[in-house]
Amino acid sequence: MDYFHLAQDAQALHKMSNLGLAYLGDAVYEVMVRSWLCLHGKLTPSRLHKAALAYVAAPRQAALMEKLSPLLTEAETTVFKRGRNANPHTYPKGATRQEYQIATGLEALFGWLYLQGETERLNTLFETMMEGEV
Repeated sequence: MDYFHLAQDAQALHKMSNLGLAYLGDAVYEVMVRSWLCLHGKLTPSRLHKAALAYVAAPRQAALMEKLSPLLTEAETTVFKRGRNANPHTYPKGATRQEYQIATGLEALFGWLYLQGETERLNTLFETMMEGEV
């Protein structure tokens, strides 16, 4: 199996847990953030790490998600809401419960798109999120 070019069908993905999608989406999002940072000149390891932490934190993800909401398809909105409405037992101290839920929804969406092989759509959404960021 090629884990970099997946194409799971919608039925299989519908059966996957919301938090499972978010778990994978968290990694997909972080790889995209790290790539974006490297490509935008933050080359020292300590600067890369510090900048990456800021982008993967729930409050920042929730804020960036606001840019995407009007652009999501009906299916994408459904997946986002599935992730957002999942019931994690804890959430980080640096985020409100609402921020964490929105971030979880974003991560579930990214995991869902990745598992379908929708890398072009992932790139489009990510570029939209990062517009104006430096």
